[in-house]
Amino acid sequence: MKALNLVTLFLVIVGGLNWLLVGAFQFDLVAAIFGGQAAALSRIVYVLVGLSAIYQLIPFFKAISSDEVYAERGPR
Repeated sequence: MKALNLVTLFLVIVGGLNWLLVGAFQFDLVAAIFGGQAAALSRIVYVLVGLSAIYQLIPFFKAISSDEVYAERGPR
């Protein structure tokens, strides 16, 4: 389970960085690497990033419900 969490977190980070490049420079790195937005490999990466984001909702909501989100509170 830890490996799956790390892989999905990595894919979410990759997706976020790709969106940064799209927004700032109109450059889609995934499409550039895998042959365009319509290429099968690009679409697979996009789907995996999206599924990873959905999967990462689980630890996110667990952290919120178990009161593990310390960064928002500031110093104690």
